[in-house]
Amino acid sequence: MTIHWCGTGLSAIPGLRRLLDAGHDVAVWNRTPEKAREAVGDLTSNIHAFDIANLGELLSPADVVVSMLPGDWHVPLAELAISKGAHFVSSSYIAPDMRALDDAAKAAGVVLVNEVGLDPGIDHLMAHALIADYRASDVFDAANDLSFISYCGGIPKIPNPFRYKFSWSPLGVLKALRSPSKSIRDHKELDVARPWDAISSYTAPLTTPESFEVYPNRDSLPFMAEYGFEKDWSVKEFVRGTLRLNGWAEAWDGVFKEVETLEGEAGDARLKEMSDQFWTDNAYDEGEPDRVVLCVGLKAEQDGAAVWHKTYVMDAWGDEAGTAMARLVSIPVSLAIEAAMNGKIAPGVHAAPSDPALVNAWMGKIDTLAQHLEIVDHCS
Repeated sequence: MTIHWCGTGLSAIPGLRRLLDAGHDVAVWNRTPEKAREAVGDLTSNIHAFDIANLGELLSPADVVVSMLPGDWHVPLAELAISKGAHFVSSSYIAPDMRALDDAAKAAGVVLVNEVGLDPGIDHLMAHALIADYRASDVFDAANDLSFISYCGGIPKIPNPFRYKFSWSPLGVLKALRSPSKSIRDHKELDVARPWDAISSYTAPLTTPESFEVYPNRDSLPFMAEYGFEKDWSVKEFVRGTLRLNGWAEAWDGVFKEVETLEGEAGDARLKEMSDQFWTDNAYDEGEPDRVVLCVGLKAEQDGAAVWHKTYVMDAWGDEAGTAMARLVSIPVSLAIEAAMNGKIAPGVHAAPSDPALVNAWMGKIDTLAQHLEIVDHCS
């Protein structure tokens, strides 16, 4: 079985190196082979210029195709994997055209695993663990009012005036600012056209509690079913969102106002121009540590009083081995690859696993990747 790892950008390297260090048969594919050699040439010479036709010729049944390439490549690579009887793994959200491959994957007996990075990925594992814990508790009751939050952010460990730094092209961040979101607040659906219209404050239960700015991200609602919420449960709050340093909204106010005015090709050109300038002004310096904070919490209330309330809180930062973001995105990807190869995940299209054995095993590994990871019991 060969792992065909496509893409060696900044967020890919720790997981790729982990697989190579473990002795797996890995073929590395990158649009610029020289960059791949810089990253992993000390561990392997099995490095190729990425070409989907050439990849197809080398792909065998039970191999694994890994896409750490831009999102447009995921479905073509997944389709190629199915046609060859191979598995597929990516860290990205499951797009509708990926979901549509479920029947074909099952028929071929192959696994298409997505959403196994940081967010989405580690946050899913934490959510599944919390829901299982709550279901097993003495206070579990479908009539309880439930509040679920999942906030994740990559932020500078050393704050800067812009309250944010970029570890790769800022264009994706800028485009995300134009995306609407759906969540639940006070038992009602909250639709927000732009993130800055729903910024609120959240205090992370770190060893020393720390306040951040947060806002809803994308459409949270489908994840209620993904996490096992029953239709008869009373959901007071459900939000998956983004976490930023305090002062971010003020520092970015001019960006918000301009982004809101941009339309069409001229708008896209201006976004690219802004992206290039942000990369010049606010990229991480060589060796400067980044920081990742992830909080996933579930609270159950009866008559307005909390009867069960736990939060996973993770705080990680970059070190001499690389960035926290790269560790926390790519090493879970490597765990998913091994699970697919070892038959631990059923055929079909999947997000990060809910199986308790896999959740516990993966969380045990993730515990070694963060400088701080704990479950806070707010009711104890």
